[in-house]
Amino acid sequence: MELADNRPRWRQVHEIITARIKDGTYPPGTRVPSVVQLQNEFSIANVTAQKVHRQLRADGLVYTEPGMGSFVTQKPQA
Repeated sequence: MELADNRPRWRQVHEIITARIKDGTYPPGTRVPSVVQLQNEFSIANVTAQKVHRQLRADGLVYTEPGMGSFVTQKPQA
């Protein structure tokens, strides 16, 4: 996937993952891509991928289980 517009990369990736959650690509309870997976898929830095995860948690879209990963909340916000 190519990120080419002028918005920050973390914001672009965040919007893509948010859309995938809302359209059911990642249904409630499923694991979302890890920081490393985001780095590989979008060719972004570790710190950028971490920011995506932090924002998804702040938005209430995912929760993190230490040692297990991040998962879509049961009721993603619209």
